[in-house]
Amino acid sequence: MLPKSSLILLGAAAGIAVTLVTTQPHLGLDRRAHASAADTYRQLSLFGDVFERVRADYVEQPDDGKLIESAVSGMLAGLDPHSSYMDSKSFREMQVETRGEFGGLGIEVTMEEGLLKVVAAIDETPAAKAGIMANDIITHINEEPVHGLALDQAVERMRGPVNTKIKLKIMRKGVDRPMEVQITRDIIRVRSVRSRLEGDDVGLIRITHFDEQTTDGLTKAIADLRSKSGDKLKAFVIDLRNNPGGLLDQALLVSGAFLEKGEIVSIRGRSPEEMQRFNARAGDLTKGKPLIVLINGGSASASEIVAGALQDHRRATVIGTRSFGKGSVQTIIPLGSDTGALRLTTARYFTPSGRSIQAKGISPDIEVLQDVPEELKAGMDTLGEASLRGHLKAEGDEHTGSQSYIPPDPNDDKALHTALDLINGVQKNSAYPPDPKATVPN
Repeated sequence: MLPKSSLILLGAAAGIAVTLVTTQPHLGLDRRAHASAADTYRQLSLFGDVFERVRADYVEQPDDGKLIESAVSGMLAGLDPHSSYMDSKSFREMQVETRGEFGGLGIEVTMEEGLLKVVAAIDETPAAKAGIMANDIITHINEEPVHGLALDQAVERMRGPVNTKIKLKIMRKGVDRPMEVQITRDIIRVRSVRSRLEGDDVGLIRITHFDEQTTDGLTKAIADLRSKSGDKLKAFVIDLRNNPGGLLDQALLVSGAFLEKGEIVSIRGRSPEEMQRFNARAGDLTKGKPLIVLINGGSASASEIVAGALQDHRRATVIGTRSFGKGSVQTIIPLGSDTGALRLTTARYFTPSGRSIQAKGISPDIEVLQDVPEELKAGMDTLGEASLRGHLKAEGDEHTGSQSYIPPDPNDDKALHTALDLINGVQKNSAYPPDPKATVPN
């Protein structure tokens, strides 16, 4: 979602295997195990002591339930930026969001070093129409400071009844003074797939995120483009820029829509036995038409799975700037109908060639930088996963920072024009069409 976003979910099944071994335990290992267990019990005893002292001596009578929830939230927040606790209300809202329809502003946010940072404003929503941009920092919600709130608390404050107004105070890099923006809440019906013809024979498909409707939307878009072109399509451009991610199963189905066979992604947990491989099943809906994928610094998680799979199979040429680098899987673990759920990082994912995306991202085959207006230059680089405090470390060198600007006028979109020029033969580049023997960029 991205950055830790209210829309980002990469679900994977989690299992536990227990094996009983009847051999005599090694005494040294046995003592260390007992010592570790004793240390754990001491720490739990410390928690119990603090909890009772707070209940007995805090200046006001505390809410026991909130104390426990805060402790659980703190424990998970100390693991990595994407593990968190959702109370029952937040869990229900998350389930609604993944269906592609929810109430609010249409804004995706993350909590970064105590600051509420915009990941993206979803196309054609109140937030996008009000001019909210990626990397904006929201400092106040209806005059109340955001500092000190958890992400879920801040998101809850931004939601409310349809047609009610909310005032946000925003800091934008390169702008000297805070900006105040008033937005009217609405039902957000997110259309995750949009398409149009470029010229008479190139199909452009933009995927803004991955929800339960994405694969159906993609299938319909391909059919519509084929019909509008009189079945004369010669290539497709898949735009994944500023796509913060979403559901793993949808990323698999979207990747499979362009592949006849082969691995899409592998997921590897703490132990080797937990590795899972996911393969293409649907078959190529485009019947092998040339394919270009656009990415940038705001392309994260599920969108990186798609770009990485198509790049590794040399099915598509990837154009743009390096992606965000969120290469971890979050499993949603329900805790009971009235208790909520855990969003727990349980694995890393790897592209078909074995590349880990974590804190590195997908490097494009052809890098294209946009011309950013002077007044926006200071805020148009997304720092990426590697900049998040407590992130899982990369395997090898980490990469931070990549341009995430998309010009509002398609005529100014250099990445899109590069793709169209390659398809139409105006430009030549060895990366298009992809060479099956070419080395995949790291």
